[in-house]
Amino acid sequence: MPGPKKLDPSSSPRALLGAELRHRREAAGLSQEDLGAPLFVSGSFIGQLEAGTRRMQADQAQRLDEALGSEGFFVRNCAALKQSKYPDHFAEAAEAERQATTIKEYAPLLIPGLLQTEAYARAVFRAYQPTATEDVIDELVAARLERAQLLADPTTPLLWVVLDEAVLRRRVGGAALMTEALRHVAELGNQHRIIVQVMPFSAGAHAALDGGMKLMSFPDAPPLAYVDGLGMGRLQDDPSAVARYHLTYDLLVAGALSPESSLALIRSVAEDGFYEDQHL
Repeated sequence: MPGPKKLDPSSSPRALLGAELRHRREAAGLSQEDLGAPLFVSGSFIGQLEAGTRRMQADQAQRLDEALGSEGFFVRNCAALKQSKYPDHFAEAAEAERQATTIKEYAPLLIPGLLQTEAYARAVFRAYQPTATEDVIDELVAARLERAQLLADPTTPLLWVVLDEAVLRRRVGGAALMTEALRHVAELGNQHRIIVQVMPFSAGAHAALDGGMKLMSFPDAPPLAYVDGLGMGRLQDDPSAVARYHLTYDLLVAGALSPESSLALIRSVAEDGFYEDQHL
């Protein structure tokens, strides 16, 4: 059997570890369900580990080494997965984002991270951490802009975003900053790089009043849903829960403005002096 692949932390260690897991499982003649049993997880969870869409935990690594006779390989290399630029509650979702072919997101309060300009991201992080040093803020902004490089590919992932109208109306930073931020979103829509819709205030109550969500689909693993709150987040893989979030998103899309009308509204808010008229 070929020797273990060397993990390069600078190049998606989770994906490399997943590839090694698949190689060793198949060499052992085990199905994903067979390997999931001693870990007390489903076969689909093993598939997500192999696809790099889920993070391997230390206790899982130990059980995998025992089940596959891999002499501590997964325990040793699992530490590479802890090297993340993101908060613990979001690190797993950020890795999954990199593997996704489709991302659908509802944003109730802020422009989503993948669509933020540098100035907008800086204003958001400064509001989150008013006493942080500039070096800390710089690192956070750099990590967010690095995430946005996903959109450098002209087609993948497909990004479909529903913005609550509050996202457009909330002044983050100064007037010029907000104008730039919304122009950036509109330009991505005009270039057909993203699909963007706005949930207008006039829609009243809707299916996602409780908060935002991110839905991710993958070519070789089951879909995931990510929901977050203040300083916390949860990645959902239960099929019934994920299906429920997809239904919620479908209801949002049905109640939102069309992509054409949404882009018109975003451009209008950016250009009509709305932010200049606000007094803080």
